[in-house]
Amino acid sequence: MSYPVEPEFESPFELAEPTEQTVAAVFNAPHSGRIYPHAFLTSARLDPFSLRRSEDAHVDALFASMVDLGAPLLAANFPRAYLDVNREPYELDPRMFDGRLPPFANTRSLRVAGGLGTVPRIVGDGQEIYRDKLPVSEALRRIEWLYKPYHRTLRQLIARTMRQFGAVLLVDCHSMPSLGAARGEPSRADFVLGDRYGTSCASIITDRVETELRRRGYRVVRNKPYAGGFITEHYGEPSARRHALQIEINRALYMNERDLERSPHFDTVAVDLTGVFSKILTALPDDLLPRPIAAE
Repeated sequence: MSYPVEPEFESPFELAEPTEQTVAAVFNAPHSGRIYPHAFLTSARLDPFSLRRSEDAHVDALFASMVDLGAPLLAANFPRAYLDVNREPYELDPRMFDGRLPPFANTRSLRVAGGLGTVPRIVGDGQEIYRDKLPVSEALRRIEWLYKPYHRTLRQLIARTMRQFGAVLLVDCHSMPSLGAARGEPSRADFVLGDRYGTSCASIITDRVETELRRRGYRVVRNKPYAGGFITEHYGEPSARRHALQIEINRALYMNERDLERSPHFDTVAVDLTGVFSKILTALPDDLLPRPIAAE
């Protein structure tokens, strides 16, 4: 297994776009990045494979066909263990840093307490990432260099889609371990759809995604244990015709969780996702995305 190591990122992300955007949707894979900078690997107390435990490996490839359906796909190049764009921009743990964080940093969120802030302290299975404290300047550099350009591009894609179609569906694409961290927790469903309990996406859209997945034999649950993170919450506003839906895919469906390699079922899952969203994206007429009622 190879681990790409680069001292600098040529680009913080990859943006794949159709020749012409023909559907009112944007797809986003914020945790599939797999370029691990040399300086990061040197500062980490974990080996490269352990760092990849936080990575949504191959999720960008699973959704690559969305471009053929007429939607753009944004995917991070940097790994989640290095910087997590599914957080507030300054959700930082003061215990991780040598120096004082800026006063506007959010140091008290539950995600920070759990070690999973904008610059994570742990990987997905709870292991500490760093040997020593980081300079505050390093956190701010990553935010300026990677986080802000990523979200600026995502905002531009959403705004452009809104101008063209009058509405947008943002699909935030993730993967999850097949087993939970708690001992005795049963195997997870095949898909978890997160719409912040109906506040980030119109229920009729979530209903249709769930129906199409179930038709293909998948087990689907909503909002538990994943209701959606910062991206879903921040960009989803159904009353303004902006809908955001998080989709978590059970990793055991498409890859070997021990070595993170694609399994023989990868292509089947990718084809099924293409089928699901080809149905969904053609079923986003104006009556599914109602405009707010104008005051009389």
